[in-house]
Amino acid sequence: MEEAVMTPRQDKQGKQDKDAEPAGGSGPRQGKDEYAVIRMYEAREQIYPREIKGRYASLRWLCVFLTQLVFYGMPWINWNGRQAVLFDLAARKFYLFGLVLWPQDFIWLAALLIICAFGLFLFTAVAGRVWCGYACPQTVYTEIFMWIERRIEGARSARMRLDRQPWSFEKLWRKSAKHLAWGALALWTGLSFVGYFSPMRELLPELAAFAFGPWELFWILFYALATYGNAGWMREQVCKYMCPYARFQSAMFDRDSLIITYDGARGEPRMPQAKAARLGAGAPAGDCIDCTLCVQVCPTGIDIREGLQYMCIGCAACVDACDSVMDKIKRPRGLIRYSTENAVEQGLPASAIRRRLLRPRILIYTAILGAVAALFAGSLWVRTPVKLDVIRDRGSMGREVEDGIIENVYRLQIINTDERGHRYRITATGIAGLAVAPADAIDIAATQTLSVPVRVRAPHGAGESGSNKIRFELRDEEDPTLRVSEKAVFIVPRP
Repeated sequence: MEEAVMTPRQDKQGKQDKDAEPAGGSGPRQGKDEYAVIRMYEAREQIYPREIKGRYASLRWLCVFLTQLVFYGMPWINWNGRQAVLFDLAARKFYLFGLVLWPQDFIWLAALLIICAFGLFLFTAVAGRVWCGYACPQTVYTEIFMWIERRIEGARSARMRLDRQPWSFEKLWRKSAKHLAWGALALWTGLSFVGYFSPMRELLPELAAFAFGPWELFWILFYALATYGNAGWMREQVCKYMCPYARFQSAMFDRDSLIITYDGARGEPRMPQAKAARLGAGAPAGDCIDCTLCVQVCPTGIDIREGLQYMCIGCAACVDACDSVMDKIKRPRGLIRYSTENAVEQGLPASAIRRRLLRPRILIYTAILGAVAALFAGSLWVRTPVKLDVIRDRGSMGREVEDGIIENVYRLQIINTDERGHRYRITATGIAGLAVAPADAIDIAATQTLSVPVRVRAPHGAGESGSNKIRFELRDEEDPTLRVSEKAVFIVPRP
């Protein structure tokens, strides 16, 4: 631990607000005050989170590393001679490794969003705000920005001291270096973001010549400023006042959802060890020594001992801090821990917590998530890499040509979503003797869209007067299993 544990009087961040009751609070002190004051907005007080090490801090850094490895690294991966993941909005094609999606394929995007939504519901109902604590971009970038801040300005006490100092050369260069590092990281983040929409290997030469297009420059600067502002300056304010998830998460929680909890029955009455020693062995002292270390490490500056609060992002930094203190005073870990409200109040063991996972809410979320995921995977598996749309020429109804033959004119929109060319043959069925002209096979290059005018002819006397249902079929000459069909209407003029 880099700094000594501070007492409440020494710690500005650990100061308690006697007027405010935590929103949704159910902690040991809830109900103590007769009145509660709910503030819609409170002026920001600078928070100086203390660095903490522990199992959850290591897990959080592992998530930071993995998510940023994917985010920064993905635009550099090639696949079939192109960028593996590229959302080419200009060409209206989305490349996801071997999969090419077109605007007509947005049903899969909708399915993917449904999967993400129900995945969030399920994980939140089971394990609380694990997304916020470990993988949310606001948490991830705030963690990275705070790491840079600690490397340049020092530990918590050094940062507090530096901010209180008048401007000097040391303060100027440290602040300048920090903001330059933040700005460079934010710009690289903006460039990586745009690299998902414009090929990254083309962006770099443009970066060297500063010759970005107007939209590329706008989005690089916009995303960079958003990263710099949110992770460098606003930090916990985003979670407290801007993030909608913090507001509606309670609808996904129940009393068996895992949350960061303080075991009040074990910790209260809290008091420093010196005071407990003065009171003697029979004094009713809890395990909490009121060191406020759990408050000092909290990135949103809350006191978890006041109960469940919407500002808690579930990062478990307070768990690591409390465990380290329990180790020092030779007490069991877990005074602050991941648990459920029912488990804390009823003293349930871990096995009972696991058994309560199988409750209706979890089963419903799992069933819906599994069904949508199975449909999503199955539809992708049977997906045919060619699309056919039939547009009937409305300016030309069915007409009689030479020898009494009836002719209808259509325009076929053929989209080859495959990354290799194909040779297709067009046929039509539904009326005996139907023939398609031209009869030659059609070559379509990789990821090409082709509009083909065709004439369909039926012999004299075939079909009924008026509308007749027919079907166009597009079949690959090399692979007969690769085919697609589309229905249409053939008009036979009335005599």
